Amino acid sequence: MKSLQISLSGAIATVTLNRPEVRNAFNDEVILELTAAFTQLGQDPQVRAIVLAAEGPAFCAGADLNWMRRMADYTHAENLADAAQLAEMLRVIYTCPKPTVARIQGDVYAGGMGLVAACDMAVSVDTANYCLSEVKLGLYPATISPYVIRAMGARAAHRYFLTAERFDAVEALRLGFVHAVVAAEQLDDKLTEITQALVTASPNAVKECKALLHDVAGKDIDAGLIGRTVDGIASIRASAEGKEGVQAFLGKRKPSWLV
Repeated sequence: MKSLQISLSGAIATVTLNRPEVRNAFNDEVILELTAAFTQLGQDPQVRAIVLAAEGPAFCAGADLNWMRRMADYTHAENLADAAQLAEMLRVIYTCPKPTVARIQGDVYAGGMGLVAACDMAVSVDTANYCLSEVKLGLYPATISPYVIRAMGARAAHRYFLTAERFDAVEALRLGFVHAVVAAEQLDDKLTEITQALVTASPNAVKECKALLHDVAGKDIDAGLIGRTVDGIASIRASAEGKEGVQAFLGKRKPSWLV
């Protein structure tokens, strides 16, 4: 892939945005590459977690300027097709069967906010700045909005979508948009702490738990939802890993996925 680097260390796959010369801004080519990478890694039985990282001083500055120049001449139909590819990339990352962690080493702007929000977790350096800058360009963050609003909450989104203010990593942490803020020299240690927690858990339980989160978040607690959760716990208790995990706990031994 031209715009990405993909590496595997043990059960951890890392997908690295590698366009530092344009602050890792994405275009249609990058979108297709990210979609393919997360699709393939999500189906790879050797992979237990995926880190989304970036090279250079910025994590992602949103849309590439040359791509934006091309889009300025697009018809409505061409814009629909283009936006659909971006939406599919975000959906693939968000619904990836493997847990995903954003490693944020620099600034995150516009569409880059969508990349972070589509990941399950995010760890940020304390020097990173964040911005939903679309309204300053006469646009709005439509395609990324389902993910960003879930990540930062509707009340915060009202402010930062409408004002396009820049905010720092401490504010991103306060909003819950990122899960940890550390100094640059501590970034990889914090990332390792999180990924090691992921790979020591039951692979099937992590996969099913991620699906559960998507099914339950924001839904009304009604008979249908309660019924799905009851069926879910009954099914996972009867699963091979569910039985093995409980038996290992009771027998004070490591479960099979750690042996």
